[in-house]
Amino acid sequence: MVQSLHYSAFTRRLLANKGASFGLILILVSLLLALLCYFIAPDSSPNANRMIPEIGSRKPGFYTLLLRIKRDKNIPSSNIFSRLLNGTEEAYQYVPVTAYEAKGDSIIYQKYIDEGITERRSIHYSLTGMPAVVQTTYWLGTDKFGRDILSRLLIGVRVSLSVGLIAVLISLTIGILLGALAGYFKGWVDDVIMWFINVVWSIPTLLLVFAITLALGKGFWQVFIAVGLTMWVNVARLVRGQVLAVRELEYVEAARALGYSDLRIIIKHILPNILGPVMVIAAGNFASAIVIEAGLSFLGVGVQPPQPSWGLMIKENYNFIITHNPMLALAPGIAIMLLVLAFNLLGNGLRDALNVRSKI
Repeated sequence: MVQSLHYSAFTRRLLANKGASFGLILILVSLLLALLCYFIAPDSSPNANRMIPEIGSRKPGFYTLLLRIKRDKNIPSSNIFSRLLNGTEEAYQYVPVTAYEAKGDSIIYQKYIDEGITERRSIHYSLTGMPAVVQTTYWLGTDKFGRDILSRLLIGVRVSLSVGLIAVLISLTIGILLGALAGYFKGWVDDVIMWFINVVWSIPTLLLVFAITLALGKGFWQVFIAVGLTMWVNVARLVRGQVLAVRELEYVEAARALGYSDLRIIIKHILPNILGPVMVIAAGNFASAIVIEAGLSFLGVGVQPPQPSWGLMIKENYNFIITHNPMLALAPGIAIMLLVLAFNLLGNGLRDALNVRSKI
């Protein structure tokens, strides 16, 4: 009953914080988008990698007619679970056209080549989809390869949240383990762990990430591990300080007097009472992991093409900021800013809600 009252008070304080509520809503929307991105994105091909070079680097709101031509190979049918994870393989080749007309069993169309340049062609109805021509709107424009920016932005949410989640899990696992051992046992155990923490702390974060990435190789999963292995130090220092304070309290002394093992005391009596500060630092680490992943992808050592990553999208399109289409790089930049802001606001809200001196 007491725990439910404490939980109710905590939830009430958290939801009363407008910044935290806004951040929580953004995070929940991001999670929903990450889960359903291939069902929501206009381009549901794997990695939203439908390339149409003729319409590359178009501004937001650009629309065109696309002729759908069947591909030679047979496309295996995919179930809902497969579509949820990887999208649907393209069954058609998309050709931009400026005009078309049906004549008998064929379609006569003007293939778009470049601004003011078209080529007259024809194709049999049996080689096209149903319908043969569709009008497509690119709400955020296209990149230099003619890929839909909105679709790649939506699928990029999955990469950012995945990196943040796994990096935080790795950092919490290592940080809580080492911090709890150092704070509880003190003595030479504390000295050795603190020496190791200080060594890792002295290495610049990006330099350490580069070293781990080069050792593990470039790729999707390697980024998760590299980012996670560089973020545990803050957690370990925080947990050590909390455990040092809690281990001297009466209930821990009582647990020792009852003959409980050190492992049981740490897991069942100490760690549950220091989860508040750990939750706050986890939210901050989540935001940091998103920024680090974007930076790594921007520098070319993170997520590799054609997999969409917000940092990689900025790298591919940042030249357009000073030219005619800045939205190509601004859209993923704004997405990174909003998601990082959401986690920082949630972290601040958690800190305030866990402050027992605040008003209920």
